[in-house]
Amino acid sequence: MAVSNSFEPMLERPDELEKLDLRVQWGPYDIHVMRFHYVRFQPGHTISFHKHAEYEFHFIPRGKGLVSFGEEPFALKSGQYYLTGPEVMHYQESDLHEPMEELCLHVDITDRFDAQPEASLPAPEDWEWQEARSCIRKLSQLPLSPTQDLHNAMGCFLQAYEACRANYAGSYTTIKQNVIQILLRAVRGYETVNEEKKLPTKDMKLYRYHLALEFMQANYGGALSLEEVAEKLRCSSRQLQRLFKELHGGSSFSQILEDIRLTHVCKSLRESAQSIEQIAKNAGFSSGNYLHAVFRKRYGMTPSEYRSNH
Repeated sequence: MAVSNSFEPMLERPDELEKLDLRVQWGPYDIHVMRFHYVRFQPGHTISFHKHAEYEFHFIPRGKGLVSFGEEPFALKSGQYYLTGPEVMHYQESDLHEPMEELCLHVDITDRFDAQPEASLPAPEDWEWQEARSCIRKLSQLPLSPTQDLHNAMGCFLQAYEACRANYAGSYTTIKQNVIQILLRAVRGYETVNEEKKLPTKDMKLYRYHLALEFMQANYGGALSLEEVAEKLRCSSRQLQRLFKELHGGSSFSQILEDIRLTHVCKSLRESAQSIEQIAKNAGFSSGNYLHAVFRKRYGMTPSEYRSNH
């Protein structure tokens, strides 16, 4: 599914919809909109495992990346979306070579009559109540996997944004209706593929590759070896080296580790007043002199020159 550039205006004011106090009453439910925005992640950007207390809808209008729910990694591409329910741990990552864009909606949903016995409930307003209850029930049962936006829920983000910017008579109601449409269309998108997603298979190569990178990112400051990382993944060092060569543009373990360490060195040079010697040790280099040699070879300048320029 190709997605146009029509969402670009939302990047001019990414928090425009979040300024509104959006509270939607739908059937027996109160829906409080917590986040409602469009964001662009630069290549290689990662968001470590985290969770929310509310529902979070993630739509990908452009780019590609990865989402993981514990041990289950899934590739993401343009035109897809996925839902993370309350307390669902998930990890996100954009592609190493191109940015990934995301339309995001966080909603907190509460049932106004949840604590009341059935006999004391008010008479439901027919279709609206039935549709609302059916939709929210299905939201809690959706599979933890991406699917295609078959019913253009993404378009509702743009309609809501345009209504907010134009501020015409009825804009607020239009925005609230689009929030409900996003929920309904997201549920419908899974109804036709639910059976296919019951038994997803893992790409073990990609899975091990990302676990290895995650472990290296967390432990780059120590004396990290290929054998140690391979042991954590329960594979041989030879297998892991082949994996890096295949999935990381031909780079070896030592090259990738050096890239990770230099990235953190550059960040420290820009954002801290630590000495070069201390930065070198924190990043896993044996000395400031060794860092100086590696840094100059890579960037054509010394760490001190880099700090001065940035």
